[in-house]
Amino acid sequence: MMGLVGIVVVFVMVFGGYMLAGGNLMIIMKALPFELMMIGGAAVGAFLIANDMTAIKLTAKDIKKIFKGPKWEKSDYNDLLCLLFELINLSRTNPVAIEQHIDNPNDSDIFGKYPRILEDVEATDLIGDTMRAAASNYDDPHQVEEVLDKRMEASVHHALHSSHSLQNVADALPALGIVAAVLGVIKTMSSIDQPPEVLGKMIGGALVGTFLGVFLAYGFVGPFSAKLKVVVEDESNFYKLIREVLIASLHHHSPSICIEVGRQNIPITHRPSFSALEVQLKEIKKAA
Repeated sequence: MMGLVGIVVVFVMVFGGYMLAGGNLMIIMKALPFELMMIGGAAVGAFLIANDMTAIKLTAKDIKKIFKGPKWEKSDYNDLLCLLFELINLSRTNPVAIEQHIDNPNDSDIFGKYPRILEDVEATDLIGDTMRAAASNYDDPHQVEEVLDKRMEASVHHALHSSHSLQNVADALPALGIVAAVLGVIKTMSSIDQPPEVLGKMIGGALVGTFLGVFLAYGFVGPFSAKLKVVVEDESNFYKLIREVLIASLHHHSPSICIEVGRQNIPITHRPSFSALEVQLKEIKKAA
């Protein structure tokens, strides 16, 4: 919602200010289709040259995140803590039984309580692989933490590809605007014998190219890239929480302490309160 509000504000402030200052909007509107074709088309073409089909599809998919925001909400962090608490408890009391849950999360009644987490392959794989490593006596917390850090670093790097691609387009747009403006000047020079009022409109139309390149770069594509980066980094906190809790478990802390370590590492905007979470964990203990 805020993304749409921002777009409206950009248009109203830029063009509203231009018109209130006495600007002639018809000059821009007349040149806009051709300038947009040159600048926008060149930007799309450059994007296609710089990226393979996988990256193009990923960027198209990630555009939705700019307006929808991060995938994980406060309730999801709460559910993740409860899920990890159940899994750690079971791994301590019945190490054999935990295998069927981490090997086949889709058939697990524990994972089944938390469908949003179950739908995320990265989250379930991260939990399963880490707990499987612990069950295989690969339980040196420092080694496991190093492996998880590298894995999550690679995941974030991949997830940020769309943001980097959009930023590259934003960086190129002002230059492409100059290209369109130069072509407009060339066109104007071929009509140098025309009266000043005609040449003035032609030069104004040519300058629309420079305006449009800068306007698109700093008014839209650049902010889109920045917002997408913020969303990716916000979503990565969800997977960092898995790491913190499971590493604490490898240090042989009690399940409650492991969960509290994870809770303290959740960003304040998504962090559940200690008392509310404690009530839920007590209910889980009773049900077990």
